[in-house]
Amino acid sequence: MKKSSLIIFLLLLVTSTLPAQDKKEKAVAAAVEQLTRAMIDADKTMLEKLVAEKLSYGHSSGAIDDKKQFVEKITSGRSDFVTIDLAEQTISISGKTAIVRHILHAKTNDSGKPGDVHLRVMLVWQKQGGQWKLLARQAVKMS
Repeated sequence: MKKSSLIIFLLLLVTSTLPAQDKKEKAVAAAVEQLTRAMIDADKTMLEKLVAEKLSYGHSSGAIDDKKQFVEKITSGRSDFVTIDLAEQTISISGKTAIVRHILHAKTNDSGKPGDVHLRVMLVWQKQGGQWKLLARQAVKMS
């Protein structure tokens, strides 16, 4: 009887935490979508809202931008995303930190020069003041 009660308790405990995780994952996925849209639209207000003050934004070239540099590059057109398609996205949450991985395919027009980008990306999101904010990003070129 005690063994059955323990199994039932454990099942209830596991299933009761699943919706909360799904809700958090959905919120992070929504933040990723908002960031993607803001990057395509070069929306300065939305970019500044979604990005943490201590952003570390790593490019596949090895360059690293802070928040100010990242927002300026996007809004000035030096880094111009025409389209962004994400695939194979995974989200892992631990407390107030979320790790998102995906494959990014994009058409770009950086400083007026058209291009195609194919990257593996890892994003680190942190919950700050009730909102998910991008804290770090690192991209690597796909071979």
